[in-house]
Amino acid sequence: MDAVEYGRTLQGLTLNLIVRDVARSVPFYTEALGFRVIHRTGDYAALERDGAKIQLHADHTYRRTHWAADLATGIRRGLGAEVRLFGLAPEAVERAALQYGSVLLTTGERAGHGWRDVVVADPDGYTFAAGVSL
Repeated sequence: MDAVEYGRTLQGLTLNLIVRDVARSVPFYTEALGFRVIHRTGDYAALERDGAKIQLHADHTYRRTHWAADLATGIRRGLGAEVRLFGLAPEAVERAALQYGSVLLTTGERAGHGWRDVVVADPDGYTFAAGVSL
């Protein structure tokens, strides 16, 4: 499926993340968070898991946007947003995430919201909380 075909399948909420290196990011999403690759090129990847869809775009594909210069500064991305993924064992996510360039923000712990989770940042700093219900 090419990018145009895939684009026509999108509905509802999807995440579009701008990353420095798609090849570096894909293993984090597939191995640590359990996404599968639907479509991939050198500067783009479409990923899906349990109905959730994430698209990874290389920085240079956004060079015509008003915030392209900010991407080049290397500052942390995604600050203030946390993506939550339910049904993933926190310990397994933690182990795998660390192998693929993640930063561990919290370890698996009992949380007041009724689930135990780990919070990790992908290689570009996007934050993911993954866990299971207590």
